[in-house]
Amino acid sequence: MPDGKMIVVGGRDAHSYEFIPPEGQHNAAPIKFDFLTQTTDKDENNLYPFVYLSTDGNVFIFANNRAVLLNPNTNQIVKELPPLQGGHRNYPASGQSVLLPLKLHSGNQGNVAAEVLICGGSAHADSYTKAAENVFYAALQDCGRMRITDPNPVWKRDLMPSPRLMGDMSLLPSGEVLILSGAKRGSSGWGFARDPNFTPVLYNPRVKRGERFRELAPTTIPRMYHSTATVLQDGRVLVAGSNTNNGYIYDAMFPTELRAEKFSPPYLDPALEKFKPQIDPAATPEKLGFNQKIAVQFKVNQVEPVKQENIRVTMYVPAFTTHSVSMNMRLLDLGLEAVKPNGPGVYSIDVWTPPNTTIAPTGYYLLFVVNQGVPSEGIWVQIK
Repeated sequence: MPDGKMIVVGGRDAHSYEFIPPEGQHNAAPIKFDFLTQTTDKDENNLYPFVYLSTDGNVFIFANNRAVLLNPNTNQIVKELPPLQGGHRNYPASGQSVLLPLKLHSGNQGNVAAEVLICGGSAHADSYTKAAENVFYAALQDCGRMRITDPNPVWKRDLMPSPRLMGDMSLLPSGEVLILSGAKRGSSGWGFARDPNFTPVLYNPRVKRGERFRELAPTTIPRMYHSTATVLQDGRVLVAGSNTNNGYIYDAMFPTELRAEKFSPPYLDPALEKFKPQIDPAATPEKLGFNQKIAVQFKVNQVEPVKQENIRVTMYVPAFTTHSVSMNMRLLDLGLEAVKPNGPGVYSIDVWTPPNTTIAPTGYYLLFVVNQGVPSEGIWVQIK
């Protein structure tokens, strides 16, 4: 949250939320939240709600198939958003969601739009109950995308290449979204899913609908219930987990999985190596303030001059992930002012740090320079 607290929403038979204050401060009582009572059902398809701090200071909360904007200062719902039709999106139906990259502007002029993407889940409210009876419904294949800062937000639908539930979504430093792991049928829960989805999908939010999805190289390891994924400093994605058994069991249909993998997105293709920037940490500040113009220096091996329209600087908050929910994940696409040559193959970027703690809560971020879609290795920076 902008003030350094954390908001925790929901839980089993916990139709409330609470604010976890900084260390040493008192934690007030939970606040009753009727929205969670209204969105529960027989199979409790509103567990692990999707929660994002919007750029206007309100909190977006999505549970089951409904969403609201909550004012965290008054504890009032300021807007009820349209439902996402087609089915159920939260645990145990377990779709996937991200807050899409936030595009900032040079000089931090103008408002910052916030968009949410939700994909997959189950069309059936009783998918969990039926899976316990060995009936495994097909997962949803659709996505909904909504600009939550619009005066009258609406969902815009899209279609993934394959159905998916229990997957993981990661924001990549290039601004794309990686969707991987999970299953094509069933539900979250112990042994409640079938048909692993082995094929990762790349989603590009910047191109037109119908051209956003691209299937990538498949894995051979089923990643079902209790899988995780996280973006690493070098731009690869660490993928681990999968235990759909109540214990460490190795002779089940889907054995307890102890192997981890590192997935290389397309931008790590060796043919693109010449475009990969290298940030000079000695010439780039590691402690940042808000609404400041700073210089980020990098070098690159490409022969042709670097063009400003091909450069982006992104700041990424690594998420902590469980049950297909990547909490606190946030990617900022910073406002650029100028890209200037600073020696052979060396460039300096004048870039604006985020304007305030609503856009970028204080803490540690990975800073990347992206050239023609290829990110550098990230360097850690702290903003406060």
